[in-house]
Amino acid sequence: MSLIRVKAFHYEGKEMKALDDNRIVDLYLSRDEAAISQTSEKYGSRLRNVAYGIVEDLHTAEECENDTYMEAWNSIPPHEPKSYLFAFLARITRHIALDFCKERSRLKRSAFISELSAEMEQCIPAPDDTERRIGAMVLCEAINSFLATLSDEKRNIFMRRYWYMDSIAAISQRYGLSQSKVKSILFRSRNQLREYLGKEGYDL
Repeated sequence: MSLIRVKAFHYEGKEMKALDDNRIVDLYLSRDEAAISQTSEKYGSRLRNVAYGIVEDLHTAEECENDTYMEAWNSIPPHEPKSYLFAFLARITRHIALDFCKERSRLKRSAFISELSAEMEQCIPAPDDTERRIGAMVLCEAINSFLATLSDEKRNIFMRRYWYMDSIAAISQRYGLSQSKVKSILFRSRNQLREYLGKEGYDL
């Protein structure tokens, strides 16, 4: 497939109505390039927000968004993410955005990412190379199970910090909480995660 750029896709100049995820994935499976325009119509702004939260540059975030569509095109099939399309796409966007940070040596942002990694190292074990892939999958399931035990507010704050990589100030403003309150929630959530993983048999 030629290089994908979302703005190149149109339906005879008519405004598109967003399809449901099953139909969008079916377009990918049938190798119909309309899958890209439909994905952009439904999730483009949200994917740019994911990328922007990491790279903090609009042009780069747009590049990440477009690269996400290319990666999705190459990944569907074999994957068929009909029940989790946005999560599938957001994970791709996040990885692409993190790669941009590494490649462009964005020192200030890299330092921030290192800060988040240091916070999470307190409660998440690092698998050795031999067990990394399988261990990471099992660990991901355990973390998802833990997040399901949190209240909506605590889960959202945890995700904004460690998935979307929002700053404490941004989270504080989003949820109308003081920064000290946000820090307290995150601190307690990390401790709870550490305790949860310990009970699940992880050596922390």
